[in-house]
Amino acid sequence: MAPRTTPAPAPLVDRFGRVHTDLRISLTDRCNLRCTYCMPAEGLDWLPKAEVLTDGELLRLAGIAVHRLGIRTLRLTGGEPLLRRGLPGLVERLSTLGAELSLTTNGIGLARLAPELKQAGLHRANVSLDTLRPERYAAITRRDRLADVLAGLAAARAAGLEPVKVNAVPVRGVNEDEIVDLVEFAVAGGYRMRFIESMPLDAQGAWNREAMVTAEEILGVLGERWRLVPVGRHGNAPAEEWRLDGTPHVVGVIASVTRPFCGGCDRVRLTADGQLRNCLFATEESDLRALLRGGADDDGIEAAWRACVARKGPGHRIGDEGFVRPDRPMSAIGG
Repeated sequence: MAPRTTPAPAPLVDRFGRVHTDLRISLTDRCNLRCTYCMPAEGLDWLPKAEVLTDGELLRLAGIAVHRLGIRTLRLTGGEPLLRRGLPGLVERLSTLGAELSLTTNGIGLARLAPELKQAGLHRANVSLDTLRPERYAAITRRDRLADVLAGLAAARAAGLEPVKVNAVPVRGVNEDEIVDLVEFAVAGGYRMRFIESMPLDAQGAWNREAMVTAEEILGVLGERWRLVPVGRHGNAPAEEWRLDGTPHVVGVIASVTRPFCGGCDRVRLTADGQLRNCLFATEESDLRALLRGGADDDGIEAAWRACVARKGPGHRIGDEGFVRPDRPMSAIGG
């Protein structure tokens, strides 16, 4: 008798035909940095512990996502996800679901945890790093922790969490003069460099489009140092990539504002307190935590998930006259 096969789940699709296969899971809204473009020096009012999803609740939702909704990649974010207690154990349990598992972190604490996370089943890591200058790092993040981040990057690569990607947000008058330096650092260290246009997701509401360094400007600076060979975009990945001619090294640019890629977006987000967001800039959420704690079965949660994604709009509309910022800042949404 032939073994039974489990039918593939119906795709998680919105009204524009976009199929969603990537789930970003925020593990906490807390962070150990106070980046000037993200939050005030005193920090924010963190979620009470009782409002944050437990490991069991996260695992149940992730299991529904993978087995019933066709999610293929799980990215763990924050806040700062390394602050989540028992993270290696959670990663080990999530790894049994069979999805690709990655992490976005500020790198503080990664030197200690990278080997354990790799052994637990984490596949790769993205590390945020906006400057290579210690005094500038301290000014941007309000913490003197650059050495810890550099050690974390090295540990991630040594542990095999590859490709290790370095994410930088160039801001005019702050760090735009380090674009070439950051790429040279990444090439020397064996990392993959990505630049991200700044977005209106700071807690203070102080984002200024004039301070945003655009993709065109970034590529212009890089083009003065290297000949850039277009690689394009891998599937629905947010980064457009270019190879540095004559080398195997690739640099990516995520132009969320000036070259939006909403038409191919395959991402959905789960906040630390169990709210499902169908867009980074969504102004509405679906409360999966209430369903979980109210005794809903998997069918009910799946239906709510599909309904949320079905309502997804065509794009974020940054720059439109009617654009409305989400109530939550980036640190509370999760990347």
